Amino acid sequence: METKTESAPKGKSVGQEKKVIHPYSRKAAQITRKAHKQEKKEKLKNEKALRLSLIGEKLQWFQNHLDPKKVGYSKRDACELIERYLNRFSSELEQIELRNSFKDRQGRRHCSREAAIRQTLEREQQQYQAYGLEIPDILNADNLKTFREWDFDLKKLPNIKMRKVCASDAVPKKCKKKAVTAVDRDLGELELKDESSDTDEEMTAVA
Repeated sequence: METKTESAPKGKSVGQEKKVIHPYSRKAAQITRKAHKQEKKEKLKNEKALRLSLIGEKLQWFQNHLDPKKVGYSKRDACELIERYLNRFSSELEQIELRNSFKDRQGRRHCSREAAIRQTLEREQQQYQAYGLEIPDILNADNLKTFREWDFDLKKLPNIKMRKVCASDAVPKKCKKKAVTAVDRDLGELELKDESSDTDEEMTAVA
């Protein structure tokens, strides 16, 4: 009985093996660079998606808590809304504290969630007290109208105008002006005193 021998694939000789890429070759370096580039691209894509998702959640909260009777917000009104936003986790934190207060439970539960909440609130509070927390521009009537009509589609986020509001915006300008004027007057008096003392010293030295 005749036995059939398998013929070699077209274009390849019998016994030819797949070429192994040397780990230190130029080809290997090229493949590594390409893989790192793709990995970095995917990482940036995921970070962008996460950032957009967080912004979307933030804007959704503000839209859900808008006063339907208002056609525009004052800076003081916006600050009051931000204060409510900064306290949005109060109920959840109280529940976590309540669960952890039971004596029959060993260790703190939901500690990772609690840490994440407190870290977020601390960062937002610092922004609000310093250079401002970014929120939808509800101070402008047209921008507020556009924001009310937003349907939570993240692709439409560029249509929503944003602005930064800080804690000091709740203080009327007149009060701010009076405080600044008083500080300037005190500084001016100190500068005059320093100048007079410097002049006396110079005259004494010349004599």
